[in-house]
Amino acid sequence: MKFQPSELPIGKPQPRRRTSKLAPLVALTILLTIPLYYPSIKDSTKKLSVEETSQTFESSLDDSIKRSLDNSIKEPTSHLETSPIENPSTDPCSGDGAECNVDKSRDNDDDVAAEAVVPQPPPPPHHQSPQKKKHEKGGQKHKKPARKYSSPSSSSSSSSSHQEIVSRGGDRGAVRERILDDEQCDLFSGEWVPDPDGPYYTNDTCNAIQEHQNCLKFGRPDRGFLKWRWKPNDCEMPVFDPTQFLELVRGKSIAFVGDSVARNHMQSLICLLSRVAIPVDLSDPLDQNRRYEFRDHDFNISMFWAPYLVRTEKTDPKDEKRPFNLYLDEFDRHWQTGIAAFDYLIISAGHWFFRPTYFYLDGRLAGCLYCPDPNLPHLTSYFSYRRAFRTAFSAINAAGFSGVTFLRSYAPSHFEGAAWDKGGDCVRTRPFRKDEIQLSDYSLEMYLIQLEELRIAQKVGRRTGGKFRLFDATRAMLLRPDGHPSKYGHLQGANQSFANDCVHWCLPGPIDAWNDFLQELLKREVGDSR
Repeated sequence: MKFQPSELPIGKPQPRRRTSKLAPLVALTILLTIPLYYPSIKDSTKKLSVEETSQTFESSLDDSIKRSLDNSIKEPTSHLETSPIENPSTDPCSGDGAECNVDKSRDNDDDVAAEAVVPQPPPPPHHQSPQKKKHEKGGQKHKKPARKYSSPSSSSSSSSSHQEIVSRGGDRGAVRERILDDEQCDLFSGEWVPDPDGPYYTNDTCNAIQEHQNCLKFGRPDRGFLKWRWKPNDCEMPVFDPTQFLELVRGKSIAFVGDSVARNHMQSLICLLSRVAIPVDLSDPLDQNRRYEFRDHDFNISMFWAPYLVRTEKTDPKDEKRPFNLYLDEFDRHWQTGIAAFDYLIISAGHWFFRPTYFYLDGRLAGCLYCPDPNLPHLTSYFSYRRAFRTAFSAINAAGFSGVTFLRSYAPSHFEGAAWDKGGDCVRTRPFRKDEIQLSDYSLEMYLIQLEELRIAQKVGRRTGGKFRLFDATRAMLLRPDGHPSKYGHLQGANQSFANDCVHWCLPGPIDAWNDFLQELLKREVGDSR
């Protein structure tokens, strides 16, 4: 039996205490102080609440780690996060089995057509827009609000940009600092600086560029977006060197797992390497999966097509524009069994999770996103995103993958002016400066979910031998609204109507910096193994 502080067990009387003369004064002080602090207590409670959980991140994270360590990734449906359908008035796929409103004349590439109808949450009026600099009288800069979290192990310059990103604060923000290696420079905190030497290949020198990313071919008039490189705050990061890279990966292999943005990254790598070596393309032209071999270096690159990472089925086998069935607690055996032969794995996913989908857990229909069924729980994209990454990381650990897994973090889109299907576009011609914009809203939540699930995977991996690393592309790409194809992913014509592409990246373009990151990350792995 538990007792209140003033209660005592029977049979253990205590001597009478003399009342202190200060007691009334202390009591009065407390009574006067409570009303002053109550509003802040109330506000702090709101800040700590998260859409998908009623507990703080640390407690839920610990529970998740325990479940993962017990080899259980399935969660009871009674704990599903529910929400009303997001923006039902703008749902492009309303009606049971209705087709999405998409231009049939678009590129024949299936995944391009599918991603063209991604119902991305429409941003609020100020979403990801440049922040106006404010100044106080006398020319002094306006003081910024206090940071939500700080890390004593990292320098103020290297962590400041990510402190601004993670506006939710508390332990959810600090998890990034726990993932990164404190002893090495944070490559991912920095800014874009002019690079007069870029680009390092052209659309004429690389045949791996798909039409819808070939911005120069289709008449993009400006070239300034090609003249920038990423500069970390606290160190130098060399520009990609194809000769050095091929020596670094001699006798090794890299696999990409994810969607067409993952393939966009792979194609950038092939284009950069094509300056010194042309690979043999072993891919089936009709297959979304790809394989390239650099035989002189005994090196190969593969792409496993898995936009949802988990087991997935089409509701209509002949139409990728219809909703998908996601089995959120079941491995995608295609890539899970195929990664064993690889040394490095780069896993990513993102924009497909905003499409209409049905969610299954334990083989049963558990809910949906953007579906017309009033009897199903209407869940958020965060629900499926978290569980998909947890299942994917569990699949890697369960496969006994002995290589290194890099999580390439979420790359935000940059639709401005309207939603993607209402004429939204990305027409900027230069990067944002690092103090002009902050990650917010759904992009921030997706990013935080990835960090949290990666930390769980790292803890499980310490027992299973799995190695998980953060490839943090989010901040760098948030600052590049100028790097998307927009309308320059197809022939220009007065009678053509296409949705602007502000999701994928021009080649050559800002995404080439991802391979600057990759080269440095692989150098660190090779150095650590010696």
